[in-house]
Amino acid sequence: MAAVETALRQARAAGRPSLVTYVTGGIREDWTDLLAAMIEAGADAVEIGLPFSDPMLDGRTIQAASAAAISRGASTAGILGQLSGAAAGDVPLIAMTYAHHAYSRGLPAFCRQLADAGLSGVIIPDLPAVEAGDYLEAAGRAGLDATLMVAPATGPEQIKAIAGRTRGFLYVMSVMATTGNACVSADTARWAVAARARRHSSRPVLIGFGIDTPGRAAAAARHADGVIVASALMRRVLDGASSARIGRDVAALRTALDQARA
Repeated sequence: MAAVETALRQARAAGRPSLVTYVTGGIREDWTDLLAAMIEAGADAVEIGLPFSDPMLDGRTIQAASAAAISRGASTAGILGQLSGAAAGDVPLIAMTYAHHAYSRGLPAFCRQLADAGLSGVIIPDLPAVEAGDYLEAAGRAGLDATLMVAPATGPEQIKAIAGRTRGFLYVMSVMATTGNACVSADTARWAVAARARRHSSRPVLIGFGIDTPGRAAAAARHADGVIVASALMRRVLDGASSARIGRDVAALRTALDQARA
């Protein structure tokens, strides 16, 4: 069990919903200050997005964030180098990346690069779980928690199989859409996906996609072990929010989650 799963299990044991936030690496010069602000405000883990020119699972906001980082000359090597000097304390960092990054470098080498930079987990959303054997093995050898995803269209047997293979946590997509999309279904339908997943997962179950306000985060946490918030935060960053402002936004999410279980 690597650091991601350890942290989220500890939160669950304490009855506290987990909060995982996200920052696109290299989105602007002070991006590691954004990371630090999220950690200080109470994030249990932070996803570090590695910019990619064709992020198929991401909507307009994360696409724009990746484009902004790439236009600044951000690269995977550069981002990992900056992370090596960033102070995350005991809060685990998770690479959110795409298969191109991993396979073009070779899975073992890529996973080792992530671990050497201080990351504890990795998510590759465009890699089907049925094809993830080599990836899971390489991540495990590097000491990384490799997290797999399920969606509303994932059948019960598939959920059970994926829950058995994921590490760190089970990532539940609450909608069949790209990240950052407006709500297209009632929240009760979203939470039902997590409820189905929890029946099959011994690991923490976290809901992502469309968790855009403290109120929605609190509602989701009543049906899962925590939430992932990405596009809502990156939209603010793209609009020029300071690291202090992002810290206050994360603190509001933290407060809402804690009150949801109070």
